[in-house]
Order: sequence, then C-alpha cells, then structure tokens
Amino acid sequence: MSGTLRILVTGFGPFPGAPVNPTMPLVKRLTALRRPAFDDVALSSHIFHVTYATVDRELPELITQHRPQALLMFGLAGRTAHLRIETRARNAVTTRFPDAGRQHARKGSILDGADARMFGPHSEKLLRAALATGIDARLSRDAGSYLCNYLSWRAIEAASRDNDLRLAQFVHVPPLAHDGTAARGMSAITLEDLVDAGEAMLLELVKLTRQAARM
Repeated sequence: MSGTLRILVTGFGPFPGAPVNPTMPLVKRLTALRRPAFDDVALSSHIFHVTYATVDRELPELITQHRPQALLMFGLAGRTAHLRIETRARNAVTTRFPDAGRQHARKGSILDGADARMFGPHSEKLLRAALATGIDARLSRDAGSYLCNYLSWRAIEAASRDNDLRLAQFVHVPPLAHDGTAARGMSAITLEDLVDAGEAMLLELVKLTRQAARM
C-alpha cells in the first residue's frame, strides 16, 4: 500500500452521569501527535454527541467525508479502573435510560435475530501494544448496551461493507479527574497514560491497516 493512510479517531461528549468525558482531550492529544511514523498518515478526529440519532447520521457522513481506512474509537466506562479493548459489539440496546437527547431506545436489540459482531484478531494486537506502555489494559467481551456498544456495532457493520474501511476498534477508558490526573479511589490511570497507550495502539493500527490493504 502506498500513499497517505487515513485514520479516524473518535470520542464522545458528556452524557447524563458523566459531565466530563476524558475521551475528548484524549482524541485531541492523539490527533495532534507529530511522529515520523505518522508522516504519511492523515489523522482526523470527531466527538459524537451521545445520542443514537447522532451516531446514525454522523458516522456515515464521516466515512464519506474522510474515507478512513481504519477507525479507532474511544468511550468512557465510568466504573472500570483499567483500559478495556473491546472484542465485540453486542446486539443489545438499553431501554432503561435515555441518551443525552433524552430519547429512549424502542427495543432492546439493534437488529432482530442477529448475533454479536466481532472486531477481529487485531484487538489482541492492540492490547499487546497498549500493555507495552505499562498501562493496565485487558480484553473485554462486553461493551455494554449504551452508545459505546451501539457505535461499535455500526462501525463493524460499516467495515464489513466499505472497501476503504479495513479495520475498526473500540476502546473503553476509565474516568479521570478534571485536570487529567487519576480519579481518586477509582483508577490509577492518568490522561498521560491514556495518550501513551493510545499512541502505541495507533502505531499498531497503522501497521495492521497497511497489512490488511495488501491482502
């Protein structure tokens, strides 16, 4: 594969119960990285408003606009102390509480009769890249049933039918304090730790996407 590689990095804005979302500064820091390994990589970013309608509208628009060959998506897991590399998207949507637009999902599944959708073997490789930075990171089989899982499902769906989009990955991050330090009593991870791990995962994603494009 030759030419510029295009990678879209996304996060989420605030939502009920999370007035500060650490994925916003994380995405900003990652897409501002200047490294020789990124000289021929176009990093674009987007922050989703936490609603189902926003994901349905903006994800296709972003894919059309940026034509990414890989998606690296981040979301907040407010009760998790470590970095979670999601391995699949569940066919589940919560009907218990609304999204940030106060809209409730009408049913508890995304697609009638469908099984969970897997991200792929690259999830383990991104995990190893993150672990190499010293962060506490683990694979996860449960992305929840809220917007993070919903975006994961739509991204895997898009990657399965789009010729340019080769790889997609969702990563859950723990909460941080407002100043980017570790959230006391919840996690030992800081924003700097997340940036280091995010950079390592981005570098691995660049390599894996180039390999996928040659197949």
